Amino acid sequence: MTGYINFIFSIFLCAITGLNDAPFDNEKINYQSHKNEAKTPDSTRFTPINLVAGLDEPMGMAILPNYDVIIIERKGAIKRFDNATKQIKTIANLKVYSGIEDGLLGIAADPNFQENNWLYLYYGVAGEENVSHLARYDLKEDQLNIASKKVLLKVPTQRTYCCHSAGYLTFDADGLLYLATGDNTNAEEIEGHNPTDERPGRELSDDQGTSANSKDYRGKILRIKPENDGSYSIPEGNLFSKDGSQGYPEIYVMGCRNPFRVSVDPKTKYVYWGDVGPDTNIPAEEGFLSYDEINQAKKPGFFGYPYFLGNNEGFPKYDFETKKEGPKQDPALPINVSPNNTGIKNLPPAQPAMIWYGKGPSKRWPLVGKGAASAMAGPVFYSDQYRNAPYKLPEYYNGKLFIYEWVRKWIMAVTFDEKGNYKSMEPFLPHLKVVAPIDFQIAADGAIYILAYGTNWFAQNADAGLIRIEYSEGNRKPVAVISSDKSVGGIPADVHFSASKSIDYDIGDKLRFEWRVDGKVFNQKEIDYQFKKAGNYTVVLIVSDQHGGVSTTTQEIKVGNTPPIVSIDSKNNKSFYWDNQVFPYHISISDREDKTIDPKRFSATFTYLQNGKDIAAALSGAVHGNLKYAETEQMFLSLDCKTCHAFNTKSIGPSLKAIANKYKNSQTVVNQLSAKVLKGGSGVWGSYPMPPHLDLAETDSKKIIQYILSLSDNQEAFPFSGVIDLNEHKSTEVNGAYVFQAKYTDTGANGIEPLTTGQYLVLRNPVIELEDFEEGNVNVSIGTLNNGYITSIPCGHNKFVSFKNIDLRQIQKITFRLQKNGSGGTLDIRKGSRNGPIIGSIRIEDGVQKVIKNGWQDISIPIKPVEGNSDLFITFTNSDLKANTLFYLDWMRFER
Repeated sequence: MTGYINFIFSIFLCAITGLNDAPFDNEKINYQSHKNEAKTPDSTRFTPINLVAGLDEPMGMAILPNYDVIIIERKGAIKRFDNATKQIKTIANLKVYSGIEDGLLGIAADPNFQENNWLYLYYGVAGEENVSHLARYDLKEDQLNIASKKVLLKVPTQRTYCCHSAGYLTFDADGLLYLATGDNTNAEEIEGHNPTDERPGRELSDDQGTSANSKDYRGKILRIKPENDGSYSIPEGNLFSKDGSQGYPEIYVMGCRNPFRVSVDPKTKYVYWGDVGPDTNIPAEEGFLSYDEINQAKKPGFFGYPYFLGNNEGFPKYDFETKKEGPKQDPALPINVSPNNTGIKNLPPAQPAMIWYGKGPSKRWPLVGKGAASAMAGPVFYSDQYRNAPYKLPEYYNGKLFIYEWVRKWIMAVTFDEKGNYKSMEPFLPHLKVVAPIDFQIAADGAIYILAYGTNWFAQNADAGLIRIEYSEGNRKPVAVISSDKSVGGIPADVHFSASKSIDYDIGDKLRFEWRVDGKVFNQKEIDYQFKKAGNYTVVLIVSDQHGGVSTTTQEIKVGNTPPIVSIDSKNNKSFYWDNQVFPYHISISDREDKTIDPKRFSATFTYLQNGKDIAAALSGAVHGNLKYAETEQMFLSLDCKTCHAFNTKSIGPSLKAIANKYKNSQTVVNQLSAKVLKGGSGVWGSYPMPPHLDLAETDSKKIIQYILSLSDNQEAFPFSGVIDLNEHKSTEVNGAYVFQAKYTDTGANGIEPLTTGQYLVLRNPVIELEDFEEGNVNVSIGTLNNGYITSIPCGHNKFVSFKNIDLRQIQKITFRLQKNGSGGTLDIRKGSRNGPIIGSIRIEDGVQKVIKNGWQDISIPIKPVEGNSDLFITFTNSDLKANTLFYLDWMRFER
């Protein structure tokens, strides 16, 4: 029994006509933070187009005049997305130093690219020399001319310690080139303070030698004017004089930590950047002095780091030798007297940030969220600069700055007052849910391009790619969506494609479909295609309406490796368990390309879930771990933890498997690791600090640790064949379920990565509550104090319930708990469908019960032998009604 529930859950399917689900009205959906609700543009007028997926650490992009896009990847690859063909290909691979956070980091196309074909790149130079180059290259006909390299600027670096390379490049409206550089300072062993360690031998841990040093290029935003001969000149108005006596004349902004993304207002020339903040234990206005910042430089200046953050909140002077704190500096008169400083001692006044926020919820800017952070600054939009652009943003966004978050995955539109000061912010297209946006630009045609880095750091991610967003007034563009029955297969690969999920928000529009597959064109809504050669194919779907609205999307199909086939078999019933029973099993695995099955690539788990009704949620929730931790795994994936920790590969932090294996023999580590999750820390796995999660409940933190530890290799190993005792259910009073899972990962083939296939088998309690039917047209009502929910059979004739994929082997009868309280009728047990063959039947007489808790009886129905699994339908009929209800049912029990 389910027990008494103090509410009623009813399904009304009798004599109801004329009712339909309400349509989803996208015109009424607005997500914003200010009062101008009526002005917020309709989100359905923004059409997202997925152009590229599966990139390997994309770091930046350059949009060319023909709307081709050059994308750089950190390890040195340069790729070109062809706007005409919608295909992407690698056009060059630079040899770069890609240790720590270094690599190929910045790209910009020359403002006169259409005439000169110049690309600017910033990267760590491969080899033993610790230096990064800002260099210019010729790009012609998909060929990057390596020999054309002209080095504009060399930035000396250190490669001993992590972190912070930055490296973004952008031009302003006057053709000046901006380069953002990180502080390149040791971020470990700072003892909860800012990195200002002046002890001998600790020079690489002192930001006063980089960010606050006027004669060092690091921790800065540099501004130069590229010249035609490959050199550069110093523009007017930088922070220091051109003679370099006070500081390097290229410096426009100093006092940065990791100014990762920069933009320049094309009209005001204000410079905006996101500065990724530290992890400290210094108390501050909002939690700790660990702010990420969005900065605005109306003129050149010193922006505080490492002495100040946020609204010029100061760090105490910390003596790393004596471990004592001293006074904070005066932001109006900052002084750099570090022995590692080679520039001026009296620095310009420190400028406060425009927006700043820590790891916890922000009081000033609650929309920014909480957790780990990586602040980014995008462009400022002006409507009059896109007068004839077909996709330009609505006037509503005129003069607004777009900022975005790599870790927290939001985009905001920032509004300024008439003096150019911050006024408000609001979410921009939150339904997009872009995974780790790392670059945001507006093309000449008004479309937005977003480059997504993907889920895990230092990894190739399936969700790393390029997205184009088009806005349309009047006729809205269709939304192109591809569905396919497979995305990977062997040779040949037969794939069915469908565009049926494509939509158009304008009622009455007629959609036309064009597929571009392997050099061929098709015009049906659904197509079947056979790929006959190994390789990665980009399938393009173009959806158009009769008014000229066009939308495009792509899907990658990998051909060359067939997923393994895994099956679990047993001579016993594979749907139910009974007391005093064992479960013999045999697992079969086959793989088309693998010649032999490697037992080391096979794994199996056997789990008892106390709540058997949560099986579907558990199976969908547990991607990697034990089903017992399915809910916890989903909680883990909802937090920022997954940004730094992948399941089986190292990201910025260790993999979950590595953590589990390190502590697999420890019985007392849960509290220790839970405290580290809550408070943060570093040093065990490397230099990257783990941010604190002070808002996470301690109980949830412990659950996460228990989930991670469950992933260790120190788990019970199941052979391909065996016998399992079914005893765990005896210690519980609820109807649980046993779940047996088997997985196999092949070795990969024909250039396609290894694939994993899993199969599961569920053994349920043989007593099933009737209200748990999967399909049906009966009523479910509250029962009594003793009987919980009951199923009433209303309106008499042709009612049914069904249960899918039931193994009826060895089942001899089904017993129903029934109460005669209505007209009575015939209960038929059918196989396969509502009209399928009858394998059991009983006639139930009419009856009346004044008190529903009385008069329950068990009625057993013998059934004909059935081999294998089948959908089970229970039908109820009575063409001669005397009452609205036939009878009541509580549960049924399958018996051998």
